[in-house]
Amino acid sequence: MPFSDYKTALVTGASSGIGAAVVERFCREGLEVHALARNQSALEALSQRTGCIVHALDVIDTKALTSLVESLTIDVLVNNAGVDRPRSFLNAHVEDIDLLVDVNLRAVLHLCRLVVPGMVARDRGHVINISSIAAAYHFGGNSTYHATKAAVSMLSHQLRVDAFGKRVRVTEICPGRVSTDIFAHVHGDSPETYERFIKGFELPEAKDIADAIAFAVSAPIAVNIGHMEITPTMQVPAGLMTTRPEPS
Repeated sequence: MPFSDYKTALVTGASSGIGAAVVERFCREGLEVHALARNQSALEALSQRTGCIVHALDVIDTKALTSLVESLTIDVLVNNAGVDRPRSFLNAHVEDIDLLVDVNLRAVLHLCRLVVPGMVARDRGHVINISSIAAAYHFGGNSTYHATKAAVSMLSHQLRVDAFGKRVRVTEICPGRVSTDIFAHVHGDSPETYERFIKGFELPEAKDIADAIAFAVSAPIAVNIGHMEITPTMQVPAGLMTTRPEPS
């Protein structure tokens, strides 16, 4: 189904990074784009650039989210909002677990609950879930993040089962490392963070992920692109660890 068959999109986590890039691409495609995030000033700047409609609210505010979504007819939903608090699970904080579950999973579940039934009733729609390679591969110190992203991955499969027989498409996007400000948000906006995660690496940019999403959305209606893993050419998710037990 080409973009011309869709009218309205909702993008969460839209104030920067992948979310902002998706808003920009969708607006160029002629959609009425509702951009949702907490950062009012960043949203206003995005609106001035793109003409999108902005909503400054937190995805974990289910009441406000419900009020907004029930006033819209959404053809394309992009669940992009996400957070991380990288820490070994042996030192996990209760606040971090609750935050990651609330933002990365609970908000996605509620948005799908609010939006997908309408898509099924209209016999058209597309859900884009921004997951992560963390949904399928392990890297140390991110257990809660892995768990929430793996849940979103399974939800993406299950949504197609629940909507079977209708022209509702679901795409899971699994990025590896992308050159965005997510690392500054998680690890602090510092030269050390830039040196560790960005400098010298050949990385996809947010617009590359937005282009991949646009490719999935613009595919013919008979085509569902269910899963896209997008990593730097110079990144592979591989590793094997073996150790000896400590002497008793």
